[in-house]
This record gives sequence, C-alpha cells and structure tokens, in this order.
Amino acid sequence: MLSSSSSTVKSLPLKKRLCFLLKLVCFVSSVLIFCEFLIYYVVIFQCRWPEVKGGAHMDKKETSTSVLKAIILADTHLLGEIKGHWLDKLRREWQMERSFQTALWLLQPDIVFILGDVFDEGKWSSPQAWADDVRRFRKMFKYPVSTELVVIVGNHDIGFHYEMTTYKVNRFEKVFNFTSGKLITRKGINFVIVNSVAMEGDGCALCRTSEAKLVALSHKLNCSQQKPNHSNKRCSDVEKLPASEPILLQHYPLYRRSDAECSGEDSAPPEEKNIPFKEKYDVLSQEASQKLIWWFHPRLILSGHTHSACEVLHAGKIPEISVPSFSWRNRNNPSFIMGSITPTDFSLQKCFLPYESRVFTTYCAAGALLVILILAHFQLLTPPFYFAQRLISKHKAV
Repeated sequence: MLSSSSSTVKSLPLKKRLCFLLKLVCFVSSVLIFCEFLIYYVVIFQCRWPEVKGGAHMDKKETSTSVLKAIILADTHLLGEIKGHWLDKLRREWQMERSFQTALWLLQPDIVFILGDVFDEGKWSSPQAWADDVRRFRKMFKYPVSTELVVIVGNHDIGFHYEMTTYKVNRFEKVFNFTSGKLITRKGINFVIVNSVAMEGDGCALCRTSEAKLVALSHKLNCSQQKPNHSNKRCSDVEKLPASEPILLQHYPLYRRSDAECSGEDSAPPEEKNIPFKEKYDVLSQEASQKLIWWFHPRLILSGHTHSACEVLHAGKIPEISVPSFSWRNRNNPSFIMGSITPTDFSLQKCFLPYESRVFTTYCAAGALLVILILAHFQLLTPPFYFAQRLISKHKAV
C-alpha cells in the first residue's frame, strides 16, 4: 500500500512535465498553422470583387452572367538553380502557392493572367533546369477546369532583347501556349497578348514576326468596330470579332519618364520614384508605345516589370495599371488585381496579401511568449533578490 502511494507521488512530476510539453507543442503548432496557412484565408477573405456597370443595353440578369471575373498578377520570379538558395525557394514558393490556391478557392475567378517574369532564370536556364522550374510552377499554380490561366512572356523568361532567341521563345510558347499578337476573347471581351520584349523596333526576325501579327490583329479589331453600314473594301473579307475595345496585356509598361507620379502604399519607395526610366529596359520606347496605342486604341493596359504599383493615363484617356510583384522576395506587401470586366466597362480592385513584416512580428511575439511560459513553469520569473536568496538557502541546506 505504501509502495503504491509513493510511486504515484513520483509519477506526478513526470505527468506534469509531459502535460507542459504537450501544451508547448500545441502552442507552437497553432502559431505555425496560423502564420503559414490560415493567415492567407483571413486576409484574402476580406477582398471583394468590384462592381461594374454592364452598360445601358444590359439588364440585371444579363449583367451577372456576362461579367468576366479576372485576377491579374505579375513577376512571380520562381528562383532557379543558379541564384536560388534552397531555403529562399522553399519559403517564397510556399507563400505564393498558398496565396494563389487560397485566392482561387475563395474568389473563384473565370480567368487568371500572369504578366510575365514567371521564372527568374529562364533567360539562361539549361533544358533540365527549365523542366524543373516548369514542374514547380505547375504544382504551385495549378487551377481547376472552371478557371483559365493565361501567361504572358517577360524578359526573365526569354532574356532581354539581345539575349532573346528563337529557341527560348519557342520553349516558352510550347509550355504556356503563348503567342505574341494573340487575341483572347471571353464573354465578348477582347484581350490582346503582347510580347513586349520583341517591341525593340530594330527589325530583328522575332520583332518583325511579332509586329506583323499585331498589325494584322489591329486590322481585324478596327474592322470589327466599324458600324455595319460603313462601307470599307479593306474590311470586306475580314473575320468579324466582338466590337469591344481591347485590353492590352504585356510585361513592359508603356513609356513613362519615371514613377514620380505614382502613389499608394505599394508604389515605388520615395528614393526610387524620381530615377529616370531607361527606354527598352525599364519601359517600352516612346515609338513602340505610340505604335501600340495607334494600332489598338485600348481601353485599358495592364503591365508588370517594375515590381511596384502605378497608374498612369496615356493620351489623356487610356489608363495603364502597373501590377506589383506577387513575390515576397521583391516586396513586403505583394498584391494582385481583381477585375470585373464587361464588353463596355471594367472595374478594378487591389487585393493585398499578408505583410511579411507582420508575419515576422507574430513569430517574434509568439517566441517571446514561449520563453516567458517556460521561465514561469520552472519558477525562474521571481524577482532577482528572492531568486538569489533561494539559491543561497539551498546551498546552506546542502
């Protein structure tokens, strides 16, 4: 009887230690699950599709079905084998995958556009490295059959103009079914896909081919927008497209001097805003920009490349939205654009992703609390005088 009671007393400290250890494991697990999984649902759940007017000719029933819900993001820059550290890859790709998959699940878009620089090292990656990058991209950005994914080429995917080769362009086109001068029409809305890297204007073979396709597409769109009673022999044999003014999708922004006029919390930092942009490197040349406006008279232009947000007006009436980078490697506050689009109108809304600084602060606060809990458990949080007195008394007792 006495032996059983003494063994029970001895087992109590062990049970307490195990119970405390279990509590610590639950606490740490909860913090990890929130910061690495649940936080994306909490943040993206707050994003709402913007409302758009369908036009005077559309009634309420038609409006709900004819609005195209589009997500636009840019510059994912999946790290390659040369410059990408494995830990950096693991962290950034997990963040982008969770953000993208959560956005698809909560927002259920009809179509997603990625505006170039999908990869960071596509301009020089070997066939094996390219295949590995593509495999990881398909895992991260997988999508259901109800959603369409359209990927535009960027300079990091095929190289800047003088690094661009037919092999690199064909490699990208084969994977993403990308063609410069391609028209995508959904719900009566025309999207024009542009390889802005090929808009150098120096007459290179790839540039000539790309521009020829854009000119032919421009002719089709212009003929389609003419009134039925308008007689034009040049348009008599042209296949008619929806009369909706097109939306341009490309990687490079159209020409602007700098980001000095850009505003917002995700615009360029103040020290970078007044740095002049270099034509054909940071932005398209003035000539190429003017060509695209003349050819298509777009109602909206969407671009990436700068990693920062900006909104400018071209010719006083054509808005261009520069979409910031989707990667935390480039920004503390990545975001994407949510667009509600009809053949006659559009409305855009930005959806911010979790701030990395806030996630880091959460981890620091949780770590500090964890240390306090451990110290309190071992009764090491008593005032220094009493703690020293206890140590002296124990020493005397010995």
